[in-house]
Amino acid sequence: MSSRRAATGGGPSGKSTGGSGASAVPGGRHLSRRASAGHPVLKGIAAFLSLVLVAGVVFGVVQVLRLQGNFDTQPLNLGSGDSVEQVDANTDPMQILVLGTDQRDGQNSNNSDVMMLVNLSADRSNVTVVSFPRDLLVPLPQCQDPESGLVYEAMDLGQLNGALGNGGPGCTVAAINELTGLTIDHFMMADFDAVEELSNTLGGVEVCVNQPVDDPLSGLNIPAGVSSIQGEQALAFLRTRHGFGNGGDEGRIRAQQSFLASMVRKVKDEGTLNNLPKLYSIAETVTKNLTVDDGLAQIPDLVSLATRLKDTDLGSIAFVTAPVVPYEYDPNRLVLDEPNAQPLFDALQADKGITNGTEETPAPTDAATEPAAPVEEPAVTVDPAAVPVTLLNASGTAGRDSSVAQSLVSQGFVQALAGGTAAAESPATQVFFGYGYEEMALEVARVLNIPDVQVVLSPAAAGVSVEIGADFASGSAMKDLGDLGDLSGQTAAQVTCQSAFGN
Repeated sequence: MSSRRAATGGGPSGKSTGGSGASAVPGGRHLSRRASAGHPVLKGIAAFLSLVLVAGVVFGVVQVLRLQGNFDTQPLNLGSGDSVEQVDANTDPMQILVLGTDQRDGQNSNNSDVMMLVNLSADRSNVTVVSFPRDLLVPLPQCQDPESGLVYEAMDLGQLNGALGNGGPGCTVAAINELTGLTIDHFMMADFDAVEELSNTLGGVEVCVNQPVDDPLSGLNIPAGVSSIQGEQALAFLRTRHGFGNGGDEGRIRAQQSFLASMVRKVKDEGTLNNLPKLYSIAETVTKNLTVDDGLAQIPDLVSLATRLKDTDLGSIAFVTAPVVPYEYDPNRLVLDEPNAQPLFDALQADKGITNGTEETPAPTDAATEPAAPVEEPAVTVDPAAVPVTLLNASGTAGRDSSVAQSLVSQGFVQALAGGTAAAESPATQVFFGYGYEEMALEVARVLNIPDVQVVLSPAAAGVSVEIGADFASGSAMKDLGDLGDLSGQTAAQVTCQSAFGN
């Protein structure tokens, strides 16, 4: 990986100029320089403004020092790799490993329950967040505990979330460096309890579930539909393993990605990244709950990084899961799906985004004389005429079930039927399918440009059912909200709903 140098520079020094003497001004509209210099009121105002300015600077410095004092720090890399050159938050690409630990009674906080690699492009035009399942088996490097001096020997295959216990977050950094070929620049480690405070500071985060969820193990208890959650419920939403999907880590990661995407939308919609007092309020909450490497414990750099992300397109902020497959000797464990994972890691190393964003493709210019290469349509393995599909309108716009059904019929889905208005409105369009109908559901989603992340198994579904949400309130196909290709995940522009475990 090429080395990156921190940019330095300075602007030209300014020079002030002034006239020699003051001339009288007709009508007495302006005071002469001589008169104003000795005016006691103006002298008092000048002194007051000077005091306010100095007090403001001192307050700002004290605030920054106080925030920086909140941090706990640990070494960045406990492996044998070279030391990392400090990158510039304003100009360089940056990788930050985010780790979450669970401090509940009876839980082992030496394991990382959340592992997300955040990749920020140099121009901040795209952000990629890669989740690593905690049941993932990877080669673990030799690590030395910086406090005890104890050396943990390398392992050919060990559980990735256990690397944290081999000396601290720097060992997880070293393991993911080896796994991905990247050089991680920083890490942040937070206890899950930090979610309570951050969600309270933000005033809640909206989440969507298809059925009521009552999970006594995590404490999550929310009704069907959209809820704004914070505090203990936000914490329960992020850590439940038995509330969503198949009751395993896949459903939990999907819920975490949906929560983070919703949080990003809220922060951008409310203009938080343009509001320095609000940013420092969030920084106050976050820094009290974080352990970071020494290079990341600089508040001005963090604020600069946040403000540079304010214009990033939501469709270019991607949350994906590292491609994995079951371990052949233990189906309860996972290993990296290397053929599918390598293109993702290659893109991150090359500082490339993995989505096409949500912006329209520009029209070709006159200079483009070469004919465009023909686009190969995917081979259709499903006969549209054989697909039983029902359209339900949950968009809040009258007649959407009929108009989309007519569009599908015109494309060969002759069994497409308008099913009327859904029981409740939904922010997200979803394709539900029963057992044996997955390929049909994916074909319907492809024709309507509905992302795969919004195609959901529902044992109660008879055939294929499309619930049209507010994100598909017009047109015969959904607006492009960022294409992830074959990767599993979503963009921040996509609203997703979770299905309760067993439904």
